[in-house]
Amino acid sequence: LTKDEAITSWVEGSSTKKLIVDFPLTKPPCETCDLVCPGTELCHHPVVNNINSRINSILNEDIKRFKENPKRYEQERNENDLTAVNRSILHKETLHHILSKSFKRKLKKGFIPYWNRPVDFWIWLNYYDQMLERFKVTYDSFGNVSIMLLHKFHYLLRHLPRDLQIYESNTYIALIELYRSKILTKKQIDELFDMNVSTLGRVRVAKAIEQKLNVFIYSKDLELISKHPKAFDSFLLAVTGQSLILNKTKKLPDFGVKDDSRFVIPDFSENT
Repeated sequence: LTKDEAITSWVEGSSTKKLIVDFPLTKPPCETCDLVCPGTELCHHPVVNNINSRINSILNEDIKRFKENPKRYEQERNENDLTAVNRSILHKETLHHILSKSFKRKLKKGFIPYWNRPVDFWIWLNYYDQMLERFKVTYDSFGNVSIMLLHKFHYLLRHLPRDLQIYESNTYIALIELYRSKILTKKQIDELFDMNVSTLGRVRVAKAIEQKLNVFIYSKDLELISKHPKAFDSFLLAVTGQSLILNKTKKLPDFGVKDDSRFVIPDFSENT
């Protein structure tokens, strides 16, 4: 079988009804907009206007805090910039003031309607600092995947069952939520990105998930997960899919886009 045939035959043979992937399924506002375009700076698309308004509100609040007490603001800024080895990656939510320098730069750059989706903005508010601090990555839907992969997936869609429900998620978010729920420790997550112990780290993470989320992993599958990072990522997506089936997911706000609900944020808090 070719790779494409292997995917379609597996989906059909396993009677899969729900599939979860880690690349964008929906399009940025520009792709579906039929308004006369004045340019990104003057965009009057209602969804884009809504997000830009929220961004301006956050930045204005930050400016207000600085003007009210510049000295205290700088003290908090210095404390926030300190690197503490034992500090939790959730010591502060991204949106909470004082805003990190990096997050402020991201907001000032703004929402790019031909590149970003509304769900990107929500992810920035909730996970931007955590992703950058722990994994050295930032999230932009189409900055994390190749165009070839996107086109290949849309080609595969024509060969998959019509009633297959497809959802989207992100492995870094899954790891953060597993940490938030105390299913994983900071050390276990760090080991995943240490080349010297990453194989063993994947085993330890899989076993911790198996123990606390009531899943069973065959020995041959555990070996596969440990040796192949892509298989491990698929395992994290499967755990996220379990949350979807159990209706244990975080509710995303309504940005006025019908297909935003296809992005899944797992909620493991009830499992601990």
